[in-house]
Amino acid sequence: MTLESPDGDLQLQFHLSENGVPSYELSLDGSPVLQPSLLGLDCAETNLHDGFALTQVSDARTVTDDYTLIHGKQLQMHYQAQERVVELTNLDDVKLEIVFRLSDDGLAFRYRLPGSSEERWHIEQEQTGFTFPQDTRAWIQPMPVAQAGWSHTQPSYEEHYQQGVTLDTLQPFLQEQEQRAAEANDMVNVYPFQGWVFPALFEVGDNWVLLSETSVDGHYCASHLVQDAAGQTLRIGFPQEPERVQNGPVKPESALPWEMPWRLVVVSDGLGGIVESALGTDLAEPARYSAEDWMQPGHAAWSWALLKDDSIVYDVQKRFIDYAADMDWDYCLIDVYWDRNIGYDRIEELADYAAKKDVGLILWYNSSGEWNTTPYTPKGKLIDPEQRREEFARLHEMGIRGVKIDFFPGDGQSVMQYYSDLMTDAAQYELLVNFHGTTFPRGWHRTYPNLMTMESVRGFEFMTFAQFDADKGPEHMATVPFTRNVFDPMDFTPMGLSGIPNIEMRDRKDFELALSVLYYSGIQHFAETDRGMAEQPEFIRDLLRDLPKTWDETRFIDGFPGEYAVLARRSGDTWYIAGINAKDKPAKVSYAHARFLPRGKGEVYWADEDAHFQHDMTSLPKRMPAKGGFVAVVKAE
Repeated sequence: MTLESPDGDLQLQFHLSENGVPSYELSLDGSPVLQPSLLGLDCAETNLHDGFALTQVSDARTVTDDYTLIHGKQLQMHYQAQERVVELTNLDDVKLEIVFRLSDDGLAFRYRLPGSSEERWHIEQEQTGFTFPQDTRAWIQPMPVAQAGWSHTQPSYEEHYQQGVTLDTLQPFLQEQEQRAAEANDMVNVYPFQGWVFPALFEVGDNWVLLSETSVDGHYCASHLVQDAAGQTLRIGFPQEPERVQNGPVKPESALPWEMPWRLVVVSDGLGGIVESALGTDLAEPARYSAEDWMQPGHAAWSWALLKDDSIVYDVQKRFIDYAADMDWDYCLIDVYWDRNIGYDRIEELADYAAKKDVGLILWYNSSGEWNTTPYTPKGKLIDPEQRREEFARLHEMGIRGVKIDFFPGDGQSVMQYYSDLMTDAAQYELLVNFHGTTFPRGWHRTYPNLMTMESVRGFEFMTFAQFDADKGPEHMATVPFTRNVFDPMDFTPMGLSGIPNIEMRDRKDFELALSVLYYSGIQHFAETDRGMAEQPEFIRDLLRDLPKTWDETRFIDGFPGEYAVLARRSGDTWYIAGINAKDKPAKVSYAHARFLPRGKGEVYWADEDAHFQHDMTSLPKRMPAKGGFVAVVKAE
């Protein structure tokens, strides 16, 4: 079976071996990007990985979808693909369907078990693989074992990326880390890894590939990548046993019919095709409910990033509400221990005060399970569905606008159901949602429109914890635009313009400023404090006051993962261009891919060698200084 993308550039081939083993391969303009790669499932009830007969292949059909997001890197979306469905039948006469879709930007495929059964079927593991050509390089993040890290809070997608490594180095890296962890005997700071997280980026010859998944809910676990031996193949891996909520399932189980997640292979001959792809939302389940009448994307003040636990007191939070109001930001996030240090009654006072200033309050919660030993409260209020709804109803009556829920147990199927329940219940009480200490979103902001953002990144806070993270910060921050933030909102909590206490930041102020535009989040929580912001020139404060709440379009201009990144985001007829340079030397910026920008000059913001912000109506920068950046605002004439 063969299938081509609408533009004819991508070609898929499906094979069934003499032993009935399914596989596929993928090429771009005749150049292989995935070599023959296995398909199939290890099912407890029947064999779904070999011994198949090919019983039916559908004709190719065109699939289209037009949809609107409330927030995203683009709001009005159009998807078009060619689809074929392969039906396989095993020796037990059980049918397995594999749905393939090829769009101009990549491949999506999923498994379906048709039929009808009230008994639950169980998937022990997948054979699904991705076999790359030799010399493929990866930008890929390791995934900690379950229950590792501070207060047993891993995995939470908060590691540094391996930068441009060949695939034969991945398994030795994991083995070396396992040895280091055994010698350290310290599962808090040095721990082994179980595999590699999505999204993962690969350079395949002259082409680029991004692997990810979407449409994951309580019917399946979230998955990651594993490597059985050093080589060119990565396959789907499942969560570990502790990654569950209460006694719920870890690995996938379901009655029939059963439709499983979409696996995504974004393919492009340049990084622009990766950064601009929308497959993560194109294949996500459409919105389950409406939220546009009461939810609002925007920006938020947040004291905890730089001032930590001691700032969660009434007077400081009132000050930060004033800060948000002065900056024309929509929200103020009140973090851990608000229930102890401020209390419900005085929080309601703050909510009333904030409402008069058109600022909404977001309150922090512990995800509440026995899976973590964190001391932070409120804790224990969200696990029980009835108690959770009572808590959300109380918040709604208090005038609270959203919740930030932290410290989840991992990627098991029951955890996916917990996420779904939290978002759905929050929507009933008109509450926005932000998840921290978490998996990555997998297109959820389309399916659950009150989901504003999720962490799942080694964000700004880590640079406040240790000099090591500040040292690696520029490289890391120049990697996530090509990986974590491609499809989904990312709560990096950027922008420290006045520095970090007791930490030497390795990037310049204009690099930090650029992150306010470069990163996409439904609510952008800014790390800078009120007093630090007061030190900035008025023209910088005005720029940050006027930042759009949403983006109509996002385009790639220039960059390379871990080195530099320049993106343009449009709101109405105004383009915001942001660039960062993580290198130790200046980076040239090419605008060869920026013919969409209005001609002429723009308002450009940067910092001089004395770390003083400057701005001028001038042409777009053609170079960025070492560890520097810029923001430019260009309006159509």
